[in-house]
Amino acid sequence: MGGKVDNQKGPLNNSKGATLLFSIRKGQHTLHPHSHFVLDLFVKACLGFAGPLARAWGVIMVKTVVGAAIAAFVLIAAGSSAPAQESRQNEAGQFDFYVLSLSWSPSFCAAAAERGGGRGASMQCGARPYSFVVHGLWPQYDKGFPEYCQVPAPRLDRSIVSLMLDLMPAPHLIFNEWDKHGTCSGLSSRAYFETVRKARAVVKIPPEYVDLQEPLDVAPAAVEDAFIKANPALPPDGMAIGCDKKRLTEVRICLAKDLQFRDCPDVARRSCKRDQVVMPPLRGG
Repeated sequence: MGGKVDNQKGPLNNSKGATLLFSIRKGQHTLHPHSHFVLDLFVKACLGFAGPLARAWGVIMVKTVVGAAIAAFVLIAAGSSAPAQESRQNEAGQFDFYVLSLSWSPSFCAAAAERGGGRGASMQCGARPYSFVVHGLWPQYDKGFPEYCQVPAPRLDRSIVSLMLDLMPAPHLIFNEWDKHGTCSGLSSRAYFETVRKARAVVKIPPEYVDLQEPLDVAPAAVEDAFIKANPALPPDGMAIGCDKKRLTEVRICLAKDLQFRDCPDVARRSCKRDQVVMPPLRGG
C-alpha cells in the first residue's frame, strides 16, 4: 500500500493569475472554453481594416497560425510539468525509500471478527497473541509508489513463505506483498524477504505495546512519541499512524534503502487525524 500520484488537472495559470487559452486533462490537450472567443477578438482586431475577401482569407490564416502556436505551447507545458518519476513508474529497483508497515494484529482480528472472519484471519487470530506484525515493506517514490513491477511475478518458493510466518502470519499476505511490492524492489524474492526481516529488526517496539493486556485509549500523537522514544534516530516526520473509525490499525516507518530511518513528509501527512483511538489488547489479554 501507499500513496498515489495525482495528475494535475484544470487550467494552467500564468504568473499574473490570468487563465491561459488551454487546459490539460488526463493527458488530453484542449483549448480552454473561452479561448475561441478570445481568438475571434484577436482576429477581428487584426483584420478590421481589410476588405471582405481579404478578411475571410485572413481569418483562416490567422486562426491556423495562432491555433498551431497554442497547441505547441500546450505540448511544451505538459512535457515540462510531468512528474519526474513517471519515467521510472513501476520500474523494478527504481525508487527512493521503503515504508515498513507494522499492523496492530489485535485491531485486524477485531475487525475480522466484526466482518465474520476473512481470508488470513484464522492463522493470525488464533491462539498465539500477536502484537505488531509486518504488513509489508513497500518501495516508495518521494511522491507516490510503484506496484506490480513484474507481471506475472516470479514464482515465490513456499520455503520462503514458511520462513516468514513468524513476522507475517498469513501465507496469502506474503504472496500478495511479493507480487505487489516485492517485485518493485529490484531484489530476488529471497533477498527481498531477507530485507523485510532486517527492516523489522531495525525498529524497536515501545515496551508498553509489547504485551498489552487491557484496551488502551491513546492519541495517535502519543503512539508516535512512544516510537520516537524507543527509536531516537526516528524523525517526527518519518512515520505515520494508521487508523479506522475507532481503532489504531498500523504504524508506518520510513527507511532509506540502507534501512536507516529517514523523513518522508508525503507519508507523514497522511497520519491518522483522530483525537483518540483504541488499541485492543493481545488475544488472551
